[in-house]
Amino acid sequence: MSYLNKKTLQDIDVDQKIVFVRCDFNVPLDNGTIADDKRIIESLKTLKYLVEKKAKIIACSHLGRPKDGFDMEFSLKPVADRLAKLIDTKVIMSSDVIGEDTFKKINNLNPGEILLLENIRFHKEEKKNDREFAKKLASMADIYVNDAFGTSHRAHASTAGIAEFLPAVSGFLIEKEISFMGEALANPKRPFVAILGGSKVSDKISVIENLLDKVDTLIIGGGMAYTFNKSKGYKIGTSICEDDKIDLAKSLLKKAAEKGVKILLPVDNMVGDDFNPNCNAKLVDSDKIPDEYTGLDIGAKTQEIFAEEISHAKTVIWNGPMGVAEWDRFAIGTISIAQALSDNKDCVSIIGGGDSAAAVEKLGFADKMDHISTGGGASLEFLEGKVLPGIAALMNK
Repeated sequence: MSYLNKKTLQDIDVDQKIVFVRCDFNVPLDNGTIADDKRIIESLKTLKYLVEKKAKIIACSHLGRPKDGFDMEFSLKPVADRLAKLIDTKVIMSSDVIGEDTFKKINNLNPGEILLLENIRFHKEEKKNDREFAKKLASMADIYVNDAFGTSHRAHASTAGIAEFLPAVSGFLIEKEISFMGEALANPKRPFVAILGGSKVSDKISVIENLLDKVDTLIIGGGMAYTFNKSKGYKIGTSICEDDKIDLAKSLLKKAAEKGVKILLPVDNMVGDDFNPNCNAKLVDSDKIPDEYTGLDIGAKTQEIFAEEISHAKTVIWNGPMGVAEWDRFAIGTISIAQALSDNKDCVSIIGGGDSAAAVEKLGFADKMDHISTGGGASLEFLEGKVLPGIAALMNK
């Protein structure tokens, strides 16, 4: 599914208009304090553009998973405070979403000011994509802008429903996501290499099947590699394995061979006698993992093979770590992939959100990558070729 033809902020006149912006302010909180404001910072380009255009801005987001109505543990008040410090304009907080306070504050909103609504998920109608609720949201504004890529795979009232009632375009963050990932999938510079990690084959089946029609090489690491290696008859000890997916792994390897896609699997692994960061660990060949040992990372030979393949690539999409990257001892394989990507200056490097994005950030390679996706589930569904309702609902050029 290509979204390269979707209208963006620059395709529509927003001067002096009331603009409803769906942001992704779902930030981690620690006792009411924002632990990481990256998602707020990512929204600034769109918000600053609207401020410069003297638009009246209504910003909307969810935060966490409130269970039943208004729960101040999930209030967006900390976000409003942080946003006010990051942007050079007045930020006003509404005490509700579609209530009297919101409409009163919209009426008093000056050009270039931002009104942040309270947590949209305080209303159960949001996740149900209730049409009347979406219509009420739309009644606040002249134009709708979706800039929350991380929730665009959800057909909610503020991501998809509202677009039925207003001219709807993407913000700069979604435009960037579409540009990098959409271009890579639709028209990649070759060789095109995809790297998949993480623990489960079942999480990535559709991704693999979609990418087999697009890539030149598929590198598989992380926990999911043990299911593939077991399907080849390898001894994998107590390593994570989805026994009910072994036949599927065999068929995917066969399909890749038929399509002329090179699949690279680990040839050696760091294994431990227990699943903990302080276990006794050793390096073994991938087909000879002892019965009582579990695979925790790719080994040195595998790192070399994977890095060599990456060094020739012109486009790389990476989703999922190569081992238990949250433990320093077993983050070496993931670091080696990040290093290989940063060393290849001729390559467009795209990190597909989720754990791989977190690993790249934590390991200090973020500024070496061309694009780090802001969506976890949304990125995965984009790579699967699924429809993203929050983007599909936007106007075409």
